[in-house]
Amino acid sequence: MYARRRHTYLVMMGTCVGLFVLAWGVVRLWSVPAAVAMCLVAMVIPPLAAVVANRRGPDDRWWDDPSGDPESDEWWDELDGRKRPR
Repeated sequence: MYARRRHTYLVMMGTCVGLFVLAWGVVRLWSVPAAVAMCLVAMVIPPLAAVVANRRGPDDRWWDDPSGDPESDEWWDELDGRKRPR
């Protein structure tokens, strides 16, 4: 899961850099408003890429790690369906 998120992040950031370079290196020669629009789109990508990179999947364990209290851990495991009720 981590490799997929990292790959998606790198693709999104590469797209962002590519949009900036194309906007001011090529597109501005024909249309400045189009170049500005491309930069506005590129401006939105980094926050979205950060959200994608930090998103947790259902297989990632961080919210349900054992707390150290055996009774509480047993109760949560029962609720999550990992153990049968007694």
